[in-house]
Amino acid sequence: MTRTIWHCHIAVSLDGKIARPDGSFDWLMDYPPQEFGIDAFLAEVDAIVMGRATYETVRGFGDWPHPDKPTFVVTRRPLVDPPQRVEARPADFAALAAELEGKGARRVWVEGGGQLIRGMMAVGKLDMLEMALLPLVLGDGIPLFPEGTPGLGLRLVKCEPRSGGALHLVYQAA
Repeated sequence: MTRTIWHCHIAVSLDGKIARPDGSFDWLMDYPPQEFGIDAFLAEVDAIVMGRATYETVRGFGDWPHPDKPTFVVTRRPLVDPPQRVEARPADFAALAAELEGKGARRVWVEGGGQLIRGMMAVGKLDMLEMALLPLVLGDGIPLFPEGTPGLGLRLVKCEPRSGGALHLVYQAA
């Protein structure tokens, strides 16, 4: 059986924020995700795990962008009229990981936010951290690694400059 790769692909400001305090990410608009390999990455993803706030933000864009990917939203509340292939799951990260691994998922996108990433790290399910590091300091905002995040050693496997002074970074768990 092939081992599941738990892969977070995310944009982050220089001060480690993934969104403004209200969850908005208007600051990303000058940095097209295609420059950071999002299309090739999505082609390799078998399933997506995301937090509730990320889900609500993505739903606000209109059509569901991942109709061909099973998506699991970690939340305590039921989802109202979710798109096909989108399911709610409680914050039992170990059980969710075991479920997806049992279904043969080869690469799972740990899409965010910070609380979800912390939870997946706590159960040892973050193998790759791929970031668009953007040359902005937001000051306030939602951190990539909230307080209480467990430690994790990483090894840099890719660092490429992108337009506007951004960097495309890929780290692998050591």
